[in-house]
Amino acid sequence: MSPRQLEPGRLVLATHNPGKVVELAELLGPHGLQVVSAGDLGLPEPEETGTTFVANAELKALAAARASGLPAIADDSGLCVDALGGAPGIYSARWAGRDKDFMVAMKRVRDALDLEGPRTAHFICALSLAWPDGHTESVEGRVDGTLTWPPRGSNGFGYDPMFVMDGKERSYGEISRAEKEADNHRARAFRLLMPLLPPWQ
Repeated sequence: MSPRQLEPGRLVLATHNPGKVVELAELLGPHGLQVVSAGDLGLPEPEETGTTFVANAELKALAAARASGLPAIADDSGLCVDALGGAPGIYSARWAGRDKDFMVAMKRVRDALDLEGPRTAHFICALSLAWPDGHTESVEGRVDGTLTWPPRGSNGFGYDPMFVMDGKERSYGEISRAEKEADNHRARAFRLLMPLLPPWQ
């Protein structure tokens, strides 16, 4: 078997974020892959020392692949606010603090902006697939939108309740998971990654 081949049931999701596990598992499910998360395997979370979304996705995927001996896919994503020079960007999760309280993170964004008028922002998702031998394949997806305050809806996770995708009226926190996942930044990155994947049948 080629070292680049994927086997059903043999792919690690290199994340401890339950929301990302659900989204990635649902994206991969129709393609015959049963997945397991890094959290379920008890793998440590590596320090995100990269300066870009792709760099952080690659280091997380590589850490999980080497620790498990299996191919691993990692996501690094975040909210980029144009008026804040792209912040919080790669620090999106860190803005939520040790408790990962994203209401705190959303208030930090609000406090840094005048949200009485429309504020443009975009979500970025980098996906990286890594093998234990160090080979990686990485892509990046993006969706543009505006911020709203106060946050609307309780669906989704992270900054979803304050983000309204261009062309939509409801926030990511108000739409169903299926509607969001049909064309969000993670779905767009996944569509770019699919042609780069080797066969797993």
